[in-house]
Amino acid sequence: MSAALTILESNGKPAFVVLPYDEYLKLTGVPGATAGRIPADGSTPHEVMALHVRNEWSMIRAWREHLGLTQAEMARRLDIRQPSYAAMEAADAKPKKATRERIAAAMGITIDQLS
Repeated sequence: MSAALTILESNGKPAFVVLPYDEYLKLTGVPGATAGRIPADGSTPHEVMALHVRNEWSMIRAWREHLGLTQAEMARRLDIRQPSYAAMEAADAKPKKATRERIAAAMGITIDQLS
């Protein structure tokens, strides 16, 4: 993200992110926004599927790369260590549904978009 954001905490942990409206529009893919990364209709962008297939990456990694997030940022969002997160996005990893739900929420997507 190019603009400044504010992280609000609850019980000492990140709970909400406040960001400029134009950045929100870009992230959600709202019509009229430029370079939307997450479709508002819950679909998976062609770019994510291409990364998944072309590179033989997991959908978790393909989404992370598409969103421009680092493994360290994802680990921070999940409140885990980076090596633990890296193991979750490995091509042969089989994270539990509850873990996939947490990862999807940390990315701002639905669990169906990770499938």
